[in-house]
Amino acid sequence: MAESGTRKAATESRPRGGALDRYFKITERGSTVGREVRGGLVTFFTMAYIIVLNPLIIGTGKDVTGAFLGGGAAPNLAQVAAVTALVAGLLTILMGVVANFPLALATGLGLNAFVAFSIATQMTWADAMGLVVIEGLIILVLVLTGFRTAVFRAVPRELKIAISVGIGLFIAFIGFVDAGFVRRAAAPPVPVQFGVDGFLGGWPVLVFVVGLIAIAIMLVLRVKGALLIGILGATALAIIIEAIAKIGPSVSGDQVNPKGWGLNVPALPDRWIELPDFSLVGHFSLLGSFERIGVVSALLIVFTLMLADFFDTMGTMTAIGAEAGLLDKGGNPPNTQRILIVDSVAAAAGGAASVSSNTSYIESASGVGEGARTGLASVVTGLCFLLATVFAPIVEIIPYEAATPALIVVGFLMMTQVKDIPWDRIEVALPAFLTIVLMPFTYSITVGIGAGFVSYVILRAVRGKAREVHPLLWAVAVLFLVYFAIDPIKQLLGVS
Repeated sequence: MAESGTRKAATESRPRGGALDRYFKITERGSTVGREVRGGLVTFFTMAYIIVLNPLIIGTGKDVTGAFLGGGAAPNLAQVAAVTALVAGLLTILMGVVANFPLALATGLGLNAFVAFSIATQMTWADAMGLVVIEGLIILVLVLTGFRTAVFRAVPRELKIAISVGIGLFIAFIGFVDAGFVRRAAAPPVPVQFGVDGFLGGWPVLVFVVGLIAIAIMLVLRVKGALLIGILGATALAIIIEAIAKIGPSVSGDQVNPKGWGLNVPALPDRWIELPDFSLVGHFSLLGSFERIGVVSALLIVFTLMLADFFDTMGTMTAIGAEAGLLDKGGNPPNTQRILIVDSVAAAAGGAASVSSNTSYIESASGVGEGARTGLASVVTGLCFLLATVFAPIVEIIPYEAATPALIVVGFLMMTQVKDIPWDRIEVALPAFLTIVLMPFTYSITVGIGAGFVSYVILRAVRGKAREVHPLLWAVAVLFLVYFAIDPIKQLLGVS
């Protein structure tokens, strides 16, 4: 009888279910297949906005040659959307299968803005994406060698927060400008103004305002997928308004209509689905940027990308692990090394596919909130992204005014971290302030980060705390000084 009881206890201690259950440890982690599928679907709908938003950020900007991503003379948003979904799908599935963790990946917001507005304007798109690949490979090496701890400690927490907040303000500023809510002033000395001649003019800006208010209300009510619903709802409203009012584009040839639609004139598409175009994949140049802008400038860009990518991932996986109750006594999620390896591969893969660095998404917490505890949820999310590749043509009907409310909200969410900066310590707060404000004011993420690093090192040294500054941060500050003074240095050396 005792032997029978022992066999029964041993049977109950083993994970129940089939191979799927055992591989993903579904029962062991207190979940079910149904919960994992539901959690994966919720995560997808929460972050599916990136399929729309990424093309509108990197697909509408020109590189130094005047070409759009993919080398064309006009934006190809459907192509960018398809590849964005493809890479997100494959890497999220990889995260689920290899790391068995409910974490989804896609093109990083903030990172894509940096690539579009600070990197591609200095070089070709292929060169810019090559730098993203290099950054991803460096992070992979840092993860494999354990050097990531040293890099993590090199930059003070206050500057990490400031970088995130600054990028948030930068994204929000871009959103307001693209929507026509903020415009360049017609005459100096005021550089920008509210709407058209100080007034909101035209139906498109009204669509932007309605979209922004709608997303804000949904966030307050905790509606899942608020950003995606807001973008699609505003687009539907824009289509109706255009069908009735026949507003037309803001620019048509030599004709300028300040009250017209930005980017696209909203209208029902001729086709809803089509065979996806993945030809962007592989269009990158590893070393072209070094020849075009110089070694120092290229290395600074790689370091800037690495900062944003590397630190966000560590914070995201820890937060998701805590939400799922998966952290160990040391506060580490299971398979930490595998999670970081997949995330590093995702950064390089995003560059290799020409859609910018892919990174872990905090939106994965929505799936965890629905019960997801294993990598099966990530596999479900990834499959949804792959299915979405055939719906890429839909992004070509979305005007700026319908999409940019999401940028404002993302900027707000990134801005919320500002409370964690110690504003009463000037030697820390002032560098953080410079980092934050100079990004939107100079339209350059690099300038903001550089000013923050240089001022931090100088002020800490003045306070007699030079030894507390990590040697790596000293080295980077010197590089940024060279970066800022590159023209005077060239003149001094007689170099054109």
